[in-house]
Amino acid sequence: MPERKKIYFISDAHLGLYPAEKSAEREKLLLSWLNGIRQDASELYLLGDIFDFWHEYRHVVPRGYTRLLGKLAELSDGGIRLHYFTGNHDIWITDYLPSEIGMTLYRHHVFREIDGYRFYIGHGDGLGSGETGYRLMKAAFTNKALQWIFARLHPDTAMAFGKWWSRKSRYSKGVTAEPYRGDDNEKQVLFARQFLVREPVDFFIFGHRHIPFDVRVGQNCRVVNLGDWISHFTYAVWDGKELQLHSAVRDKESTILRK
Repeated sequence: MPERKKIYFISDAHLGLYPAEKSAEREKLLLSWLNGIRQDASELYLLGDIFDFWHEYRHVVPRGYTRLLGKLAELSDGGIRLHYFTGNHDIWITDYLPSEIGMTLYRHHVFREIDGYRFYIGHGDGLGSGETGYRLMKAAFTNKALQWIFARLHPDTAMAFGKWWSRKSRYSKGVTAEPYRGDDNEKQVLFARQFLVREPVDFFIFGHRHIPFDVRVGQNCRVVNLGDWISHFTYAVWDGKELQLHSAVRDKESTILRK
């Protein structure tokens, strides 16, 4: 058996995204990929929006995702450490994944020192200035009073809202993410530049943008966006010495931007 030393990173699968049959196909591909990494993975980081909509009650969790949740539980039981960062579509994850599967849950970006390198890891949303509308929406979704009110809804009503929200998404209509905006306009790159003035970092790893890119900032730092599992099927892997961005679907590799 290969030595378990690799660390994998994925984000933005948006399982449950309308239409359902497309989501089911992507879930099967994700399960196949998870089966492939279990032999050499020591850790798996899921950087948010794995689910297109998630809301759990104290005694009720969303219907669906049975195969994925079972596979993640199997990986956890097999000794692979699982880390889950909430994104903007799965803010309402509470204690189900930690208690039932054994994941460590994060609601903010975090530092990790891995093999002597400094990683700054998170979903990648809300960085820097601007996006006032988005910030207001996220503030509402994370407001404890509004969360309490929403939790009073019957689960059928809450899930109907989730499906309506999914249908509104541009990704449900086949619209891809905006192309890379350039080093001087890409918020995650600009954030990294500013952050490096205060703190040394070797790797920033983000999701959220739905486009895979690997951009050098300064002499020794890289900003890696994981892309998505809607159209790119990309992920990153750390082998103890190098961080590489790959595609699970070979013919998509040319979509990865490396600079």
